[in-house]
Amino acid sequence: MTQGKYVELSVAQRTDVWRRWKAGESLHTIGRAFDRPHTSIHCLLAHHGGIVPAVRRRSVLALTVVEREDISRGLASGSSIRDIAKGLERAASTVSREVARHGGRPEYRAHEADRRAFPINTALWGTI
Repeated sequence: MTQGKYVELSVAQRTDVWRRWKAGESLHTIGRAFDRPHTSIHCLLAHHGGIVPAVRRRSVLALTVVEREDISRGLASGSSIRDIAKGLERAASTVSREVARHGGRPEYRAHEADRRAFPINTALWGTI
């Protein structure tokens, strides 16, 4: 038996799937609403144990976009990692790892680093 091609659902569609599931609709009914086999809906629900996933939030300990911009400006102005870290009130190792993780001094771009650290499109499906 060959497996069917996995078809992704948009964030809005996934939210609607969870809303319908929470309202008590069957897998077959939900599948028909999205023109998908009920097994596809089952896979989505089973992956999370049938419980609506929590909204993904950025940790308060993670670097913010503003801090990443300050790192980028500091690198562009030729400041040392320690000076940048002092200005951010962060450990020098935190700034050093951030810069190294995203290509080093010549390649570091704040927006790209933040996008890779917290991709919006993989943020879970929102509240139900």
